[in-house]
Amino acid sequence: MSTETPRSLLSPQAILNSPIWRACLLGLLVLLLHIPILLIHGVVSERRTRQQEATKDVTSKWGKEQSLAGPRIVVPYLEHRSEQTSEGEPSTRTEVNYGHFLAETLTVSGRAETKLRYRGIYEVPVYRLALELEGAFAAPDFSEWGVRPEDILWDRAHLSVNISDARAIQNAAVLSWNGESLPFHPGSGESSSNHPGIQASLRERLKGTTFEFKFPLELNGSEAIFFAPFGNQTTVDLQSNWPHPSFQGNWLPTERTVTNGGFEATWSIPFLGRGYPQRWTSQADPPSISPSRFGLTLATPVDPYRMVDRSVKYAILFLAFTFITLWLYEVLSGLRIHTLQYLLLGAGLCLFYLLVLSLSEHLGFGPAYVLASASTVVLLASYSLSVLGKPRGAALIAVILGLLYGYLYILLRNQDYALLVGTLGLFLALAVTMYLTRQLDWRALKRKS
Repeated sequence: MSTETPRSLLSPQAILNSPIWRACLLGLLVLLLHIPILLIHGVVSERRTRQQEATKDVTSKWGKEQSLAGPRIVVPYLEHRSEQTSEGEPSTRTEVNYGHFLAETLTVSGRAETKLRYRGIYEVPVYRLALELEGAFAAPDFSEWGVRPEDILWDRAHLSVNISDARAIQNAAVLSWNGESLPFHPGSGESSSNHPGIQASLRERLKGTTFEFKFPLELNGSEAIFFAPFGNQTTVDLQSNWPHPSFQGNWLPTERTVTNGGFEATWSIPFLGRGYPQRWTSQADPPSISPSRFGLTLATPVDPYRMVDRSVKYAILFLAFTFITLWLYEVLSGLRIHTLQYLLLGAGLCLFYLLVLSLSEHLGFGPAYVLASASTVVLLASYSLSVLGKPRGAALIAVILGLLYGYLYILLRNQDYALLVGTLGLFLALAVTMYLTRQLDWRALKRKS
């Protein structure tokens, strides 16, 4: 028996029409269409940058993220150090250091009233934060540091409150100190001049064992609200009409209620877990306050740019699934689809992401996704009707695309299960392909080509 391959099977026309060559060609087309996908990804990044610029423009005028650290008592004191002059003579150098003392109890209660500000087509959530801070201090104690009483500069003692964007303070805050009203002044004090905030002089007002304080504070802000646990026991009660809080920081609320009308949250924090003591001096390394912050960000329920960016990552799978479906249709029906027709169908699949992006800036991601996917399915199914020449084939394409877009939406809305859902989807697609081609005689198809 002759084992030679017939010449007709090795002809260029036979090779070009073989299923294997067609599959390789479609793979190249999928890679080629990845170029516009990368360009669309760049458009998403550019639009997100424009949104960030609009947000920055609004918040720079209204108020930025607010982070509140305080209040604390700051008391300067003199420290004397023995040194030697260049001639070897003993001398004494005196410098000013600062003792920092935190409250025994600190209670913060307030409400953040949020609203939307617009810059062009972009909306930016901002808030007006009305707070009431109250609590009590113990008398500053320098005995552990070996400071002599005559070296303590009580006349320069002050109460300091650090506020990240003090420019956005909206009220003339007045401190109630043991029942006495004291005005606040700009700046957080001589010991922390690099940090924005407010201060009140406590000159001659630290005689006693316990000092109760209370003061209101109104701030404009945006994006986030954070507090530092500056009390031996810190309690924060916060309410807002923003229905999408994202609680952040070292501690989550001990109690919280989130509804469509807003949220209520309560934090109760003991000082043991915050990482710095109740008092320290400027001579020692300053404690790290930032890691102990807690609070929330004004999360956007659905970020259209993040969602579109995630969906673009699945574009190559959409192209592959659609082309595999058409390729199987070719193999099973004997119909031949031109390469340019594949490219046009691929272009329609790529355009879907631009449709979602442009529509979501005006309608929101959910409605934009539904409208864009429906439009794409209608477009490609109508074109497939003319390409395949059979309503059955066009209906198959419409069903496949509808399932794919529904599948993608589930992936986007369930990020925690995206890997599981995605893997199961790929496994199912492979299983269907294997089932439909299980009885095909690929050698016979090659001989017919």
